[in-house]
Amino acid sequence: MEEETLLILDASVAVKWFTMEPLRDKALIIRDKYVNGELDLEAPSLLYYEVANALRYNPRFGIEEVRSAVRALEDLAITIYDFKGELASRAVELAYRFGITVYDAAYVALAAIRNATLYTADKEVVVKVSSENVKHLSEVKA
Repeated sequence: MEEETLLILDASVAVKWFTMEPLRDKALIIRDKYVNGELDLEAPSLLYYEVANALRYNPRFGIEEVRSAVRALEDLAITIYDFKGELASRAVELAYRFGITVYDAAYVALAAIRNATLYTADKEVVVKVSSENVKHLSEVKA
């Protein structure tokens, strides 16, 4: 990760900032490097929906905890792209090509469009897409 300066943030990574899950340490490396100005983070707008939904179904999170997490995510001021135009078109194409959800394909498409690396905790996406710019969270280095 040392040479990467632009990363696409997947919801499966961002959720780990708020929960005690495996690979949380790797997710926090990404967050901390962003906060310290060592890299830029970008994501499709569905990041907020997916993080809020994942936390909503976590039994350790109530209404206020989910609201607080969404506010904390907003406060990071990650560059967000609306799901329209080229991003939407590319995501639909990639969803069909790789047999993945349009949700997952939105992150993959943004990485392709922005010539950036996508880090995800979803092993299935990494295997199905099999691309140099789609990496598993476990590959993050300090």
